[in-house]
Amino acid sequence: MDRQPISQEGYDKLREEVRYLENEKMPEIAQAIADARAEGDLKENAEYHAQREAQGLTQAKINLLKTKLANCYIADKSAMPKGVVTFGSVVTVKNLDDGLEEMYEFVGPGEEDYTTEVMKILTSSPLAEGLLNKKVGDKVEVEVPSGTLRFEVVKIDD
Repeated sequence: MDRQPISQEGYDKLREEVRYLENEKMPEIAQAIADARAEGDLKENAEYHAQREAQGLTQAKINLLKTKLANCYIADKSAMPKGVVTFGSVVTVKNLDDGLEEMYEFVGPGEEDYTTEVMKILTSSPLAEGLLNKKVGDKVEVEVPSGTLRFEVVKIDD
């Protein structure tokens, strides 16, 4: 797997989440397990089993976040090439099938957000991979699980 670009802010956000989970959340869960264990019979102790499950899920999340961090490099958006779609670009595309325009910002792991007006999508997503290194006026077809999307690059904000 290629290393993915991430902004300093995104990297710091992921690191802070790992710190919180390791240093605050896991000790809380460990204490809750100890308290539940002190109540006696573990076979019928729902609280004990719930806390053990929470511990496993939290550890899995920590592992996932650490993997994301290990597979990233901090990219300086200002050093990216101008006039082409790259990490950090906000690109406006026109859907060639329905004529609607959409805006996307290309971001790193942990920074994606599909609920904003300008959707923040991962540079490793099929859509981003299809648009990376394209210029204004370029037309592109992108294979996605739901079929083929056809776009024209209308504008690039570096």
